[in-house]
Amino acid sequence: MSTNGLPPYDPQNIFARILRGEIPCKRAHETTHSLAFHDINPLAPVHVLVIPKGAYVSSADFGATATPDEITDFWRAVAATAQLLGLEASGYRILANTGVDAGQEVPHFHMHIFGGRALGRMVPR
Repeated sequence: MSTNGLPPYDPQNIFARILRGEIPCKRAHETTHSLAFHDINPLAPVHVLVIPKGAYVSSADFGATATPDEITDFWRAVAATAQLLGLEASGYRILANTGVDAGQEVPHFHMHIFGGRALGRMVPR
């Protein structure tokens, strides 16, 4: 098991396959250690995923085992992607789901960037 009791990293998950070039994506931004691409089923006018290029299952796994350069690069890629997408002025939301209860669908750590409209409450009451 990986950090937080999640299953081990699956190298056949869709994001790993995107990173290997087996599945195409619409890139929004790319750095040495990170890739940002548009979600194929967007939940907002702007919906982009930012993923580290390394094999990390969750934010806990990423924080515990990624190098300082990977961590810095990832968070800078999140901020730069939002800026490149023109979301700074109106605002945006970043979200990471970890585990079944949170709705994590792909077992590769990733951050969603949502924007382009008012997003409402973060979590329904």
